[in-house]
Amino acid sequence: MRKNEGAARRISWVIEVRNVKRWIQNGSRRVDILKGISISIPAGQFVAIVGASGSGKSTLLGLLAGLDTPSEGEIWLDGTPIHNLAEADLASVRGSKIGFVFQSYQLISTLTALENVLLPFELNREGNGLGKARELLQAVGLGERMDHYPVQLSGGEQQRVALARAFVVNPPIVMADEPTGNLDSANGHLVLDLLLERHAHAGATLVLVTHDPEIANRADRKIVLKDGMIIEDTLPSADFTDSLVPSERTNG
Repeated sequence: MRKNEGAARRISWVIEVRNVKRWIQNGSRRVDILKGISISIPAGQFVAIVGASGSGKSTLLGLLAGLDTPSEGEIWLDGTPIHNLAEADLASVRGSKIGFVFQSYQLISTLTALENVLLPFELNREGNGLGKARELLQAVGLGERMDHYPVQLSGGEQQRVALARAFVVNPPIVMADEPTGNLDSANGHLVLDLLLERHAHAGATLVLVTHDPEIANRADRKIVLKDGMIIEDTLPSADFTDSLVPSERTNG
């Protein structure tokens, strides 16, 4: 067996996108947003999706996250075909398989930092997640701010709460949409460093949308979109590919 064949068989695809198209109908006119996207992302990889405004990058992330449905094509997350799931089933997949980091934090104002981090665990896991939530807040430097409400936190601190929340259920996939977009340079660097530290610690696949070339250059792989199409895909080195572990995918 050739080396490349062996590596291919060892790859564990956590995200598979097969000829995905997304369009909207405006009367008799069809507006194409994504024009046949195909991507395979293995376990543990950090992928940056970049492109100008209107390129389709946020639309693609929304499809990967199960927040929207493709007009055509297939999307598989960790062995689950999400392109044809009912909303209740999609919600279950999102809750158990995906951690989210939003540009605008999306914290619940009436909950403390600790309660915000704990909420996904209480909704999607059994048992007591309090220890895990406390551990994550300590890890992002908010051990002394657990009982504070979002309004009492700076933007950088709110985004660090969001980072901790994204990892509380140990999801196989973490998705981030411009996670530093609302932060100044210093806080942006801190949040990105913490995100990559948690990504490395947890071993989750990280898909991040950004317009910042400095952030994209830190990724294992960069996918560039223009006019709804992939115009560049910098695949990782052979050493990364060879390190991937096999897994079985359940087609059901």
